[in-house]
Amino acid sequence: MAQSTSWEAQLQAASTKWEHLTLADDRMFGMVMEDNQICLEVLRRIFPQLNIQHIRQVETQKQVNTMLGVKAPRFDVYVRDDQKRTYILEMQVKNNHNLVSRARHYLDQADFELLKPGDDYKQFNNLPVYVVFFCDFDYYGLDFPDYSFDERCLRQLSLSSAPGRYKLFFNAKTSDFRDKIGLKGFLRLMYNERTPGDELAERIYEKMERIKRDPERRRIFMKYEMDLIDAKDEGVAIGLKNGEAIGLKKGRDEQQAKDILLMIKVLKNKQFSDETIEHDLMSNYGLSRQEAQKYMQ
Repeated sequence: MAQSTSWEAQLQAASTKWEHLTLADDRMFGMVMEDNQICLEVLRRIFPQLNIQHIRQVETQKQVNTMLGVKAPRFDVYVRDDQKRTYILEMQVKNNHNLVSRARHYLDQADFELLKPGDDYKQFNNLPVYVVFFCDFDYYGLDFPDYSFDERCLRQLSLSSAPGRYKLFFNAKTSDFRDKIGLKGFLRLMYNERTPGDELAERIYEKMERIKRDPERRRIFMKYEMDLIDAKDEGVAIGLKNGEAIGLKKGRDEQQAKDILLMIKVLKNKQFSDETIEHDLMSNYGLSRQEAQKYMQ
């Protein structure tokens, strides 16, 4: 009976989590951005100077095809427009103090998608890449609503060493949005706050509500959450059993390390991707991305 009650409680917790998902959840973010018209309007507001007319490719949780043995990132949202410009959009809710390094890696890995064998390197000049992080924290601590970077000569700003490589970090916690591009409503949805009169924000909010009412999406989410709970419980149970066998000689830290490694093994057996497992380790054990990666290795 106790086991049944526990399972029901876990199921209810997963259901409640689904009902309260906000745009800040990378899964909800991806499902919303699968709507081409919403995705296009978000990009137009971020980059009004680009005059984006059409987008021809939107992929969520995209795995980059890279060299064997190289860490391959998984992008929340990967978009190409009709001018061959690439946009990588990431939702970030935890500050691991590594966004600059991640942006560098994302830009490098995105280039693998752009040139084919025999292509001239000069083609990069016509294949710009934009990496955008939507953060629920102020990464640089200056209370700017956004921070934008490209690569220019310090002596002569009109000279660029890497044309077509751009990084943007949005700060949803800013006290002054200075909202010239109309992105405030989008960012406030990260906290499930609606902005009256913002047409885009209202369309996104309604999209999220339709997603939550979709029984198939809900089923997939619930299955994932319950599989994750099962994997964690299985890892903990095996870890405790092994821990008792050696007398728990090295205490809780060693036990947790074993639990984490067993959880990784179970999730791999269930064919979860490395990026998903890494994300779950950070969420369930409070690890930094670097710590999670060490366990994965």
